[in-house]
Amino acid sequence: MEKLKNIKGAIFDLDGTLLDSMQVWDEIDEKFLSLRGLTLPNDYIETVRTMEFKTAAQYTKDRFGLSEPIDAIIQEWKELASLAYAKEIRLKPYAKEYIMKLHKQGILLGVATSSAKELFMPALQNNQIAHLFSVFATTGETAHGKDFPDVYHLAAKRLGISPACAAVFEDTLLGITSAKRGGFYTVGVYDKTSEQEKDLIMQKADAYLFSFSSLL
Repeated sequence: MEKLKNIKGAIFDLDGTLLDSMQVWDEIDEKFLSLRGLTLPNDYIETVRTMEFKTAAQYTKDRFGLSEPIDAIIQEWKELASLAYAKEIRLKPYAKEYIMKLHKQGILLGVATSSAKELFMPALQNNQIAHLFSVFATTGETAHGKDFPDVYHLAAKRLGISPACAAVFEDTLLGITSAKRGGFYTVGVYDKTSEQEKDLIMQKADAYLFSFSSLL
């Protein structure tokens, strides 16, 4: 991780990377389907967890033959998640300390996420780190989801730095692969929901963290 000492900017995914929130989405998915008399399939969560909202809603609508429009599905998800993001979701252990350390060192901080701003901003504010980030980029603003490096490039552009000068922190293989393809230094972050991808993430990423405590 020696190269982390020379970066000018750090770009963070949120769900599963900084925010310990993936269990919340598992519960939301289960509740959403149960309200329609449907059982949560074993592969559903893994399939949608890296999708941005519109793609995930379209996939869900098609897979289960739902009659609701895409916007209605997204709105219901947001309503189910809003209270948890505003009040309950916490940061990964030592994430706040590491973010504060980078900020004190003058490292530019950005967010690159598939989540909606009306969800993640209350979570960052509740955990008292929103003010430490200079920019926010979402896949809703780009042509592609995280299967392309677009959202990381957008965050870097807003920070005013090149990918070669920035590190991307991600918990999924898809995110790490795309960020690496985009020219970033990549740091894999362990999350229990991506356990089955762990070995591949460790192989693909430039560095890997089991805890942010290792960077303090």
